[in-house]
Amino acid sequence: MKQSLITLFIFLFISVATSAQTPEKISYQAIIRAPDNNLLINSNVSIKIIIHQGNPNGTAVYQETHNIISNNNGLVSLEIGMGKNVTGSFSTISWQSGSYFIETQVDLNGGSNYNIIGITQLLSVPYALHAKTAERLVGSSTTNSTKAAIRSFTSSRDVAVGDINNTIECTASSTLTLTSGFTTMTIGDTINLEAHNGAELTIFPSPGVTINYNTVIAKFTSVAGNVRFGLLRKSGLNSYIISGQ
Repeated sequence: MKQSLITLFIFLFISVATSAQTPEKISYQAIIRAPDNNLLINSNVSIKIIIHQGNPNGTAVYQETHNIISNNNGLVSLEIGMGKNVTGSFSTISWQSGSYFIETQVDLNGGSNYNIIGITQLLSVPYALHAKTAERLVGSSTTNSTKAAIRSFTSSRDVAVGDINNTIECTASSTLTLTSGFTTMTIGDTINLEAHNGAELTIFPSPGVTINYNTVIAKFTSVAGNVRFGLLRKSGLNSYIISGQ
């Protein structure tokens, strides 16, 4: 199918304002590729954003649409919370009430025939949106205890405790092996994956471990001068979901 040939690559960063003068929002970027795997450059595309609560198929608490033009690198940039509202209210989302997932639907022709779907979990950074109530509930703090650490990855090894909920920065082609019975990583824990500047990051499941419903291996191949992003999430005792390939 055409959909399976189209790569939608997403990364998020926070740009939040909680004052009365400036609306809350999350800055969002995506790199979009055409069916021939070439970057979709200088093209008008339509994007629908759906925020689900609890799990990727959970209640849709907010929906909005954007019409935007990709740049010379196939990149589109938008601000979640500032699009054309479909349902729900972005400003009243209860960020403290569990996990949230962003579903992205795209029409490459700029219409409303959304036929590409990608889902990514909102990790700790977007929960800065909850800061205005968190201070009232637990008191203020100047320490960001949820900030992910960057772990250099230049030689093949097994997954380690220090990888959990942090970022692996692969700058030399290497393999990360997911070992059986790695119970320190609990269901729902994640690892951010980055392959840099031509390096290839391979995720290999050891015997007894499955990824993406029996996918053999996962590969993140970067190109010179660029970064390839992904996310690994533990979904069962010896099973993982890997997105961004």
